[in-house]
Amino acid sequence: MTAPAPPLLPGQPELEGEPVFREPWEAHAFAMAVRLHEQGLFTWSQWAATLAEEITRAQDAGDPDSGDTYYHHWLAALERLVAETGAASPDEQERARDAWRRAADRTPHGQAIELLPIDFDVSAHT
Repeated sequence: MTAPAPPLLPGQPELEGEPVFREPWEAHAFAMAVRLHEQGLFTWSQWAATLAEEITRAQDAGDPDSGDTYYHHWLAALERLVAETGAASPDEQERARDAWRRAADRTPHGQAIELLPIDFDVSAHT
């Protein structure tokens, strides 16, 4: 039995009641949030409150709220909750982002990106 889909949140891009994504990374961020919720990292009310705070923070900083930055807020909320719950610190998240960039840089266009242990070795890239 499949778990019920999370409810659409105010401002979330949708078509006929289903979320829509402009870029593959947006769908990945959505899927990560759903999976971490399913694993009990946070509740949907915690998620909604954190996302609302991130959207407000961005708007206060000048985000025009034109809809094309929605999943940037989604990702910021996800990163924040992961840090606040202790699942991964901001430093650990940055290390993973750097490793991903290194892997992406060496991967030919159109091929799957594969993270290797060397991607996490900072001394190998300085």
